[in-house]
Amino acid sequence: MTEKTKKTEEEWRKELAPEQYEVLREKGTEAPFTGKYWDTTQEGMYRCAACGQPLFRSETKYDAGCGWPSFAQPVAPGNVDTDIDRSHGMMRTEVLCSKCGGHLGHIFPDGPGPEGTRYCMNSVSLELVPDEEAEDEC
Repeated sequence: MTEKTKKTEEEWRKELAPEQYEVLREKGTEAPFTGKYWDTTQEGMYRCAACGQPLFRSETKYDAGCGWPSFAQPVAPGNVDTDIDRSHGMMRTEVLCSKCGGHLGHIFPDGPGPEGTRYCMNSVSLELVPDEEAEDEC
């Protein structure tokens, strides 16, 4: 089991850029077609921008036409948590980083994933580590 990251909101505010704090800690959302990863095709590991936990591999990313990075499945089921989101007058499934609890986005039932899922994530919640950089860490 992954050890949880425990920080105060003040610590998160100091560490995250304002846009990251708004999405990751206050459950905000970036506008579609504005995030840095919505249309990137670079290969690598998408990690949580707050704590660095591996979340998605580029091989599972696809163009859903929605304006946000979309993935068919997480790198490991235990790396993300889900919760019911009843905000904005609708009921959705929220996706959270299982290590730090950061808000990543939502799951929708219209994707190519093994369960027919689309993990629709906010770019600002993610940090792409290209494969060549990950190899340098070894």
